[in-house]
Amino acid sequence: MAAATILIAAGLTAGCASPGATGPKVAFYGDSYTLGTGASSPAMRWSTIVSKARNWQEFNPSVNGLGFINNRGAGIDLPGQVIENDPDIVFVTMGLNDNFSYDRDAQRIHDQIDTDIDRLVDALPDARFIVVEPFWYTDERPESVEVIIGWVRDAAARVDADYIPGASRWIEGHPEWMAFDGLHPNDEGYAAMAVQMEKALVDLGLPPTQ
Repeated sequence: MAAATILIAAGLTAGCASPGATGPKVAFYGDSYTLGTGASSPAMRWSTIVSKARNWQEFNPSVNGLGFINNRGAGIDLPGQVIENDPDIVFVTMGLNDNFSYDRDAQRIHDQIDTDIDRLVDALPDARFIVVEPFWYTDERPESVEVIIGWVRDAAARVDADYIPGASRWIEGHPEWMAFDGLHPNDEGYAAMAVQMEKALVDLGLPPTQ
């Protein structure tokens, strides 16, 4: 998200944010919307809300500004970190930032989506994969949003991963859910995303932990 993607909410850290959890190990491969930029603390991001409710051992190394091709230099290898963690469940929540490279690198984005998902699935054959429709952050939607959503959806279907549709519209029409930077959700926005994610997980046959 241009220069604003380097803004990190105070206290946000990668890795395990669920001390004491005893359930499945769950890794999140994502960008600032999964890292929780804009939240007041890591506890308020959607991934941690969902993980805490489900007793999941959360591993969240997500990175601001990351895409399938965006900001992949400087030794950043989130798929490698996810593989090393050896999780039971893997969330892929990528694609938003690639819209900013679409005009010049569309084919490379498409190719890297397949490369990343194939690498993860091949290295973690026993894990359950949940691929989420790429998030979006404004009511205005460039043509690239739907194109990248389609590529991600097709890649999920090709490897028989679970797919959660509709996530690009979860905060649409709610400016009050945006943080001070106007680009990321605030605590209320992440809470709304967590509610939507819970509904989607139940639809996939993953009921909440009792």
